[in-house]
Amino acid sequence: MRIGKRDFLHGVAATVVGLHAGVATAQTRPLKIGLLLPMTGPFGSTGRQIENGVRLYMAQFGDKVAGRPVQIILKDDTGLPDVTKRLAQDLVVNDKVDILAGFGLTPLALATAPIATQAKTPMVIMAAATSIITEASPYIIRTSMTLPQVTLGVAEWAPKNGIKKVVSLVSDYGPGIDAEKTFRERFLLNGGQMLAELRVPLRSPDYAPFLQKVRDLKPDALFVFVPAGGGTALLKQFAERGLDKAGIKLIGEGSVADDEILNEMGDVALGLVTSHPYSVAHDSPANKKFVAAFMQQSKGMRPNFFGVAAYDGMRVIYEAVKATKGAGDGEALVNAMKGQIFESPRGPIYIDAQTRDIVQNVYVRRVERVNGQLYNIEFDVLKDVKDPAKSGK
Repeated sequence: MRIGKRDFLHGVAATVVGLHAGVATAQTRPLKIGLLLPMTGPFGSTGRQIENGVRLYMAQFGDKVAGRPVQIILKDDTGLPDVTKRLAQDLVVNDKVDILAGFGLTPLALATAPIATQAKTPMVIMAAATSIITEASPYIIRTSMTLPQVTLGVAEWAPKNGIKKVVSLVSDYGPGIDAEKTFRERFLLNGGQMLAELRVPLRSPDYAPFLQKVRDLKPDALFVFVPAGGGTALLKQFAERGLDKAGIKLIGEGSVADDEILNEMGDVALGLVTSHPYSVAHDSPANKKFVAAFMQQSKGMRPNFFGVAAYDGMRVIYEAVKATKGAGDGEALVNAMKGQIFESPRGPIYIDAQTRDIVQNVYVRRVERVNGQLYNIEFDVLKDVKDPAKSGK
């Protein structure tokens, strides 16, 4: 059968139209983001902060990127790794999400990492802070922090300010152990002395017996790490045991002085020195704009670090989708996330292209009362801090 020139040209045109239609379909299908968060349970505040950060970014920059409608599929993992893993599997297999995001705690992120690797699905960490997380999958990008990174600030400050003998008290899981190790190594290097290292259960902790031991040891200061939201109970028991009146200073990684609940802690928090990448009182035009918008979005909730990390995480996602013109697959999206550098409400940040981890300023802050409210007021900064565990990589 002989094909005429006109028929041939019609066939070519139809093929080209079909190809264009296929590209258009690929670029207009929804960008599905599976958001795995502890919305209920003891870490529900972390989930609410992250959700509000995500929703705020979309409210400001649109619910469409590179021609693709953005669809958030939020799942409450209740803070349990088995639940997170099951929900992540369902999001990848049944919902066919393009990106996984959130992860309020380290065990939740580590439970999901093999799924991200197998499915070649980018996984954006907006909270979990153990150093090793980004090594668990080549598809992981982090926009939050690592505990070694942020503990450096107070570990450097303490021995320069009359603190020579310290007891550490941390929650007994990955981030707490990271914080303990980093503080000990840097504090000893600067001539300090560790009198004891105490670890308390992550869930339903009772600080009283540990604080009694601290009082008996009579250190210059107690260094603490507890997850965001755990600081109120710790500070209350610190005061009840009379450690403040015994002259023991309280210092720590910044989660103990969580911005969202700082006012609830009361006067016992005054003078608490911590180091962290963000304070709601951070003095920059970008942060002032962010805080006002976040509080409007959340109906009055003060943003904390997780709200910022989620907001920045959405920026990293949007910019990667733009860079791949809306058609990038998992690997292309991860590659487009690497090396991003921009001004966050917390200050300048970038995603290290080798480690896929965040590099950011770490601020040393003191809790002060300003206009009747408690704030973490920054008074020193370590600039462009990498995770020290990866600084040689």
